[in-house]
Amino acid sequence: MGDAQTIREQIRDAAASGTTLAIQGGGSKTFYGRRITGQPLPVVEYRGIIDYTPSELVISARAGTPLAALETTLAEQGQMLAFEPPHFGAQATLGGTIACGLSGPRRPYAGAARDFVLGVNCINGKGEYLRFGGQVMKNVAGYDLSRTLTGSLGTLAVLLDVHLKVLPIPEQDITLLQHCTAAQAITRCNRWAAQPLPLSGLCHFHDQLVIRLSGTARGVAAAGQRLGGEQLDASTAFWENLREHNLSFFSSKRPLWRLSVPPAVAPLPLDGDCLMDWGGAQRWLATELPAGQVRAAAHAAGGHATLFRGGDRSDDIFQPLPPDLLALHRRIKQSFDPAGILNPGRMYAEL
Repeated sequence: MGDAQTIREQIRDAAASGTTLAIQGGGSKTFYGRRITGQPLPVVEYRGIIDYTPSELVISARAGTPLAALETTLAEQGQMLAFEPPHFGAQATLGGTIACGLSGPRRPYAGAARDFVLGVNCINGKGEYLRFGGQVMKNVAGYDLSRTLTGSLGTLAVLLDVHLKVLPIPEQDITLLQHCTAAQAITRCNRWAAQPLPLSGLCHFHDQLVIRLSGTARGVAAAGQRLGGEQLDASTAFWENLREHNLSFFSSKRPLWRLSVPPAVAPLPLDGDCLMDWGGAQRWLATELPAGQVRAAAHAAGGHATLFRGGDRSDDIFQPLPPDLLALHRRIKQSFDPAGILNPGRMYAEL
């Protein structure tokens, strides 16, 4: 299934018959979200770069384009996807990346996935071809629904084409190690965040604070001298392993929670192993604690919790929505997919 018209016809047929569809890309992130059933709708063959203008820092590609191929093309021109998306497998696609809305270690300092989506072309649950946003930055104005589709896990529409803003690869990267407790790391990270430092990654686990600095050679060198610490030689490998969950921390067989909290919040009183990323704003927790206890602690800290991997995938994965917000989500779902055929229940059982 390599053309948009075929995808469109299959969606129309499914809507007419009330057949639910399970959108299938490269399959690298099928573990994420609630378990779903439905007739497979493969879109991975709809691939290829549509347009790339390095001088304008924009690229457009079809949703089935392998993420690795896209990044290779950008790297040849000294550019990158600045939100540093995780692959979680060699078959990762651009569409799956945007549908999941996941960002890597650079996210607090460069921006999230949705911040780099200029526009999308998609097909909704009625089989209608829709365009949101634009292909260049100057064409994006007002409220852009392409940001709503980013992270919607295919519950609203099937992504076809994605237009992205890209950034130059920094001239220099270095990684420093400092030994400290989690509480000390949070204090340092928040102090540094208020200073003009070229930070691009802050991670703490096993009593080590790992600091990445990116920018001009002169600026990075000055910041490195200012912060101190021992330099890590295999710095690229560390951040890739963090992004892809290949560090030893992620080898635990316990359910893995992703906690999003204000970065200045002290370490949460939860049993289990914790790794802090994003300068303390994202905390990975491997624990057997009941879901309610984890979510209550995250909520009390001003954040929320997602059961990222493992555990009961038929239960709530994302933080339950309050009634008014759930009603809003239902209206959006009704507008895009009135028959409820696209990845039903992938995010919430009610959607």
